[in-house]
Amino acid sequence: MDKMRMESVDMTAQNIKKIGDLFPNCITETVDENGKPKNAINFELLKQMLSNDVLEGDEAYEFTWVGKKAAIVEANKPIRKTLRPYPEESVEWDKTRNLYIEGDNLDVLKLLQESYLNSIKMIYIDPPYNTGSDFVYPDSFMMELSEYNDGIGYFDEDGNVNFERENNDTNARFHSDWCTMIYSRLLLARNLLRDDGVIFISIDDGELYGLKQMCDDVFGAANYVGTVTRISKTTSFRGNYFAPSKDYILTYAKSISSLPQFQDEVNNDSQFNKIETNGPRKGEHYRDDIAFYLSTLQTRPNQRYYIECPDGELVVPPGETMPPNGVDGDKAVPVDGDGVWRWERDQYLQKKHLLSFKKTKSSPLLNQNGEKASWNIYTKSYLLDKKEKGNIPRDIFEGYLNRNGTEELKKIGIPFSFPKPSKLIKYLMKISGVTDGDIVLDFFSGSASCAQAAMELNNENGISCQFIMVQLPENTYVVKDGKKVGKKGFEDSFRGGFETICEIGKERIRRVGNNIKDDNPLLSAECDLGFRVFKLDDSNMTDVYYSPAEYSQDLLSMLESNVKSDRNDLDLLFGCLLEWGLPLSLPYSSEQIDGCTIHNYNDGDLIACFEENVPDSVIKEMAKRQPLRAVFRDSSFANSPSKINVGEIFKLMAPDTRIKVI
Repeated sequence: MDKMRMESVDMTAQNIKKIGDLFPNCITETVDENGKPKNAINFELLKQMLSNDVLEGDEAYEFTWVGKKAAIVEANKPIRKTLRPYPEESVEWDKTRNLYIEGDNLDVLKLLQESYLNSIKMIYIDPPYNTGSDFVYPDSFMMELSEYNDGIGYFDEDGNVNFERENNDTNARFHSDWCTMIYSRLLLARNLLRDDGVIFISIDDGELYGLKQMCDDVFGAANYVGTVTRISKTTSFRGNYFAPSKDYILTYAKSISSLPQFQDEVNNDSQFNKIETNGPRKGEHYRDDIAFYLSTLQTRPNQRYYIECPDGELVVPPGETMPPNGVDGDKAVPVDGDGVWRWERDQYLQKKHLLSFKKTKSSPLLNQNGEKASWNIYTKSYLLDKKEKGNIPRDIFEGYLNRNGTEELKKIGIPFSFPKPSKLIKYLMKISGVTDGDIVLDFFSGSASCAQAAMELNNENGISCQFIMVQLPENTYVVKDGKKVGKKGFEDSFRGGFETICEIGKERIRRVGNNIKDDNPLLSAECDLGFRVFKLDDSNMTDVYYSPAEYSQDLLSMLESNVKSDRNDLDLLFGCLLEWGLPLSLPYSSEQIDGCTIHNYNDGDLIACFEENVPDSVIKEMAKRQPLRAVFRDSSFANSPSKINVGEIFKLMAPDTRIKVI
């Protein structure tokens, strides 16, 4: 029984918890005056999280590396970029809620922070494994070798080497670069997860240890769900000592207390091949499960007792000491036995009707005389119960080989080497409970295996979860002697006509969607098989930051519009959505009113007009619809009085509308 506290709330502990909810990587552990562990704040790291500059101070073991502070600064630094829509490369642009985004995922994650804050149910990523060379994401804040040497104190004040490193300096620097690359992205990704959200990260042996510590830092060690071992290949001739045939899936929750327990469905119905012939469950399929475990009785003292068999024989699991004699079991005594029943005695008395007795000459049980029993006992497990409750999945995944991913792309005519099989990602979606209306994100999407998994899950289960794919438009070729040739590992893809990985991903989604339609024309009618394409680009707005001395008459003519000349209404509309924190996947429409194009996003969430000199009749029609938000260009108004007049019209007709100009 707990005692009453009889004191006021520990506000310091509460404040630490609040800071931990916002910045779990800033929580460390210390001891109180009694030597007991307690949470504390790493103030140096907290200051860095709240600063746009790299702060002075040593980066010592906690887990750290040269560049960690720079990664934090970069994750928090604002950017002047946008996502431009490309309807012509999209499928079912007007009604789809799926997104395919081309661009560096660091910048894309920054742009999604407001629109998808606390919105993502599941993130799956398969980042590039660190091979120490050919680094795909050369972020601008990563260090040159000279900076790295300074950061680790490689040279003393006189320029002499401080210690011998043999031939591992390059590897160490690549390790730091890889950690810096992934750390900044994980910091941003955590913000997007829902409280019941989960992230799965595929990784190999090379960075598993470091990635685990980084994720403890970002998500909090308490939110570690587990590490899955995936058998990736059945034969391998590589490796120096062991042939590599596995990788790992590191799993973390945003808040593990909010994450439902993973549930695996019962896939092998053939195990339940018996049919109940008696009792209230007559006609149901069941299987026999062994009734006893091999376990020390010291930890399960109430699970060793006699059970009476149909012919009166009393049986007990094997053990060094026999329990007291008695039908249906007197209380067992704690002995050093090595066998116990599945249930405690009270459970057995309630569930004894579920026992199945079988005569056998090789029973593992003992009778009341200490001799081998002539019966074995099983418990009945019913198929309907298993399907309803599910099973907790094992942490070793088999049947999801690399070659399976290659084969499924080959079937749709796309050459690409060893992508993750979509069935693996679909399985992760199933066990984590992805359902109707949920969003899944992959910001290292590669060939878009995750998109295929989401579409197939929707089609199979009649749901509509959404996907967001983000991929750097990495070339599949290099230029040699003025000619394009396939890059190592992408030769077949380039020969197949795909010059970037993004082209592979988009075409895969199109072909998978078409196949689903062809295979299930009726069932797929309501399934979202489309996607909206966006591409990362510089801001829609021109740079107007010039000193007075730099102004000229020619320059002033260039500044008549603050919008870049190559941007259209759709560019401006979706740029506004990002700034206002609206999802990019909602429906919208446009119409002509008195010669002006009016854009209506999600039935009044935002109404915009980007025309020049918008007449009052259009302003009044927009205000009449009482949108939540209204957007105009600065040049939509002839002068300041016109702009004031717009405010007055909305104040009268739609007082709750928020108005902005670009």
